[in-house]
Amino acid sequence: MLNIKDKKDCKYDEVSLGEIMLRLDPGEGRIRCAREFKAWEGGGEYNVARGLKKCFKLDTGVITAFAENEIGYLLEDFIMQGGVDTSLIKWMKYDGIGRSVRNGINFTERGYGVRGAVGTSDRANTAISKATAEDFDFEYIFGTLGVRWLHTGGIYAALSEETSKTVIEAIKTAKKYGTIVSYDLNYRPSLWNGIGGKEKAIEVNKEIAKYVDVMIGNEEDFTACLGFEIEGNDENLKELNIDGYKKMIDNVVKEYPNLKVVATTLREVKTATVNDWSALCWAEGKIYKANDYKGLEILDRVGGGDSFASGLIYGLMTYQDAEKAVNYGAAHGALAMTTPGDTTMANLKEVENLMKGASARVQR
Repeated sequence: MLNIKDKKDCKYDEVSLGEIMLRLDPGEGRIRCAREFKAWEGGGEYNVARGLKKCFKLDTGVITAFAENEIGYLLEDFIMQGGVDTSLIKWMKYDGIGRSVRNGINFTERGYGVRGAVGTSDRANTAISKATAEDFDFEYIFGTLGVRWLHTGGIYAALSEETSKTVIEAIKTAKKYGTIVSYDLNYRPSLWNGIGGKEKAIEVNKEIAKYVDVMIGNEEDFTACLGFEIEGNDENLKELNIDGYKKMIDNVVKEYPNLKVVATTLREVKTATVNDWSALCWAEGKIYKANDYKGLEILDRVGGGDSFASGLIYGLMTYQDAEKAVNYGAAHGALAMTTPGDTTMANLKEVENLMKGASARVQR
């Protein structure tokens, strides 16, 4: 299914390319009323590397850039705590006020019941959005050090005109050296609105999709990023039409025959704190559905899709089994949404027990 490089030939099992921001979380309250925030790190691409390291014990690294100041050092410290390698980070000179480059901040409130989660990012002119392909030695990373799997995504690609070019350069170099490439479409309207909206998102992502092995998305990503409609879904996505998803995936792989795996999360939002959760995965002409997590109670939904991606990647890398992989992804995503912050607090045993139908009985 996937021709994954041997571990002995590579320093890294997986490397993520993308932005990492300081997440400021008001806990149970609202951003607009907060007097204190909990600090975390987070980023759509980075969360995958951290999940693969922290939960699944793989050797991972992150390709990103920070302005060299105290916020950058704090972010580096968070990354170190997660065990992700920091040696590929590009440090950029800080001018004192962020005129040229700065570090991004993401204010995120979790939502509750009828009140949905809210994210407000402050990320213009961040170091990684200004970085070019020439700022990273992709030949050295993929050719000399060796990487089994590269993960990147649509959040990073949307940050600037430059970042989409960097994504394509990284992917092309990775493919040159036999590295598997996964891409999470991760559509964020707020990122694309100022640079051309959905039309620009489709233009950029259609070009990137030509080079990808494993494509990941959620209920709106394939429509907003690649222009594929899902038949039968209601506008508010309260009920999902599974047959519509299967038809959509068939259309995706016809247009992009380079894709070896296509996976999508399935989320029916009952309230901000109760979702039905599952996933689909296409591979070798077959579609596999993960276990259903009906009425899943959620503490913090942010990062659930990233934890799905890391579980899926672990399953594909370890077992070359799409059905097993989609179940690792769905279980890991479900567990990650029961804890605060973007990143996982689950371990492999918990993921595998949930896959087997374990209950939430107290463990003593």
